[in-house]
Amino acid sequence: MNDRIIKILYIEDEIDLIELVTLLLERSGKYKVTATKQGEEGIVLAKTNKPDVILLDLMMPNIDGWDVFRQIREDEETRSIPIVIVTSQAQDIDKVLGLEIAKADGYITKPFEPNDLFTIIDDLAK
Repeated sequence: MNDRIIKILYIEDEIDLIELVTLLLERSGKYKVTATKQGEEGIVLAKTNKPDVILLDLMMPNIDGWDVFRQIREDEETRSIPIVIVTSQAQDIDKVLGLEIAKADGYITKPFEPNDLFTIIDDLAK
């Protein structure tokens, strides 16, 4: 059995959701979550913390999630970190944009089942 702790960076502007997801993930004992409400800080944390997986909201103030996504993907130091889009944008076209056009590694819509999030993270952190 692999006892490695999976490092998660969660970039989300809703503090209640940050607290809930952090609690769910860390309670399992398999994940360590670093979170920020700011896209700019998320880009810096991606470089400095080198997480195993990034969870990224799209609808954020100042710099939106798509800009954060683009900057992480364009940086040689961070481009290989898997990014899961976590969003309330549930239309099929949004999912196609995220997975097929932007090439996100995962896409999950709010609200979501915790087990769905665990599965996506575990698959990407291998």
